[in-house]
This record gives sequence, C-alpha cells and structure tokens, in this order.
Amino acid sequence: MTFLSTRATEAPPPRRPRPRLRLRKEALVGWGFAGPFVAVFGLVFLAPIGYALYLSLFKDRLIGGTSFVGLDNYGEALADTRFWEGLARVGLFLLVQVPVMLGVALLVALAIDSGRLYGRTFFRVAVFLPYAVPAVVASLIWGFMYGTRFGLVGNINDALGVTLPDPLSPSLVLASIGNIVTWEFVGYNMLIFYSALRTVPRSLYEAAAIDGAGEWRTVFSVKLPAIRGALVIATIFSIIGSFQLFNEPSILQKLAPNAITSDFTPNLYTYSLSFSGQQHNYAATVAIVMGVITAVIAYTVQLRGMRKG
Repeated sequence: MTFLSTRATEAPPPRRPRPRLRLRKEALVGWGFAGPFVAVFGLVFLAPIGYALYLSLFKDRLIGGTSFVGLDNYGEALADTRFWEGLARVGLFLLVQVPVMLGVALLVALAIDSGRLYGRTFFRVAVFLPYAVPAVVASLIWGFMYGTRFGLVGNINDALGVTLPDPLSPSLVLASIGNIVTWEFVGYNMLIFYSALRTVPRSLYEAAAIDGAGEWRTVFSVKLPAIRGALVIATIFSIIGSFQLFNEPSILQKLAPNAITSDFTPNLYTYSLSFSGQQHNYAATVAIVMGVITAVIAYTVQLRGMRKG
C-alpha cells in the first residue's frame, strides 16, 4: 500500500519537445539575430537595385509622359558612343594605375615586414595616413598643387623660369587622377598585404633559410604564394574602385573643364544624365549596364586567382 502511494505521488517525466517544434524555435531565434541585417541589406542594397531596374524599363517622352519601353534603353546604352568612350578611358586607367598602386603597396609591405626598415611603425602610419583623407579633400589638395597659375606647378614655373607640362591638360589629366588615387590607396592596400604577411608561419622562413634561400628567393617562393588570397582581394577591390571612379574627376572638372567632360567616366556620365539632363530612366540603365560589366570582370579575376591558387 505504501509502495502504491509513493508511485502515485511521483511527478510524470517531462515531455521532450517535438523535433519539428524545436527546429522551428531555433529558426525563429536565428532570424531574430539575422533579421536586422536582412532588413537593412534589403533596404539599402536590394531596394535601390530593384528600383533602378524598374526605372530602366521606362522612358520620359515630351508627348505622352512616361511610357513603358522594355529593353529599348539597354539597346540605346549599348550603342552609346559616349558611354563606351568613358568605359575605355576607365579601362586604360585600370590597366595602368592598378598594377602601379598594388606594386608600390606590395613593396612597402615587404619592406616593413622584413624587419630591416628603421622606424617601421612611423613609416607604416605615414604611408597609411593618406587613406584617412577624404577623396574630396585629397582631390582639392592635389588640384591646387596641379594649378599652373596659382598652385605648386605655377610657383615652380615662376621660381625656376621654366614651363612644366600642365597636369590638368587633356593629355595628362588621366595620369594626374591616377596619381591622386594611388596616393590615397597605397596605404590601404599596404595594410592588407602587411596583415597577410604577418600570418605567414615563421617555420616557412626558417625552412627557406636552411635550404639556403636568400631574401628575394624567400619573397618569390614563400611570401608571395602565402599571400595570394590577399593579392586577389586587393585586385578585385581595386578593379571595382576603378570602374566607380567619380570623386576625383568630379572635383577636378571645375579646374579643368576642357579636359574633363561630363562623360569622362561612366559614373560621371550617369550623374550628368540624371541631375543635369533629367534623364533618370536612361541614367539608371547606364548604371545597371556598368554594374553588370564590373561584376563580370571582378568575378572573372576572382575565378582566375582561385584557379591559380
């Protein structure tokens, strides 16, 4: 009788939650963490792209207002010589400026990582410091120095009695912009390369030294293969940045209106179409075409870098 009463007063074992219900709760918790990011991502990234795609399918007409034209705007953009001239100019800028910038950044990173550079902490900060200067301010500073009447070039001409080439002339303005961009982003890419070099195991250097490898042999056989991923990432970022070239030519346009036209780069052309020409639909089309071209080239570089790795 006592045994039966004891069994009767015992609490029933707790029920285990159903697997399906448990998975649903875990999914809700996960979405609770990821939800704010997804909302912001959709608002600031997906929504503008969707709206640009929507605008590209319409066209403003003098008679009849806005009308649906389908893919006609894309056909017009692909046949637009002003767009392709700007794209070719940016392509030339990319082929020259990006290798120079990444090469200088890599040399600086290797010099700092070698441990033989005196005052390397100060040198690292000094090289990185221009990246902290906003692009607009950097363009104004260099635009002032480029001036032949009031800037550094003009002062040198007056002091030495010489005539230096005008950096803002039509034949040199692209190189002048490349100099500004290189000055701005060498430190940024140097930091990427230097951070990657600091993660290379020291045992690889010791093994190379035991095998009799010199400094340059170690660089080409150990360091560069070890930071291949960082090189690919920096190259992709630089390609995207080159195709997005806007701030520097936009600021220098007021100083060199004859050299920098409204279609100097695709981004500047899009801006001019939208805000000066009031052609919002066609501007959205040009922006989408440029985005697709940039994505294809960047993805191709990424695949090639991964395949080599």
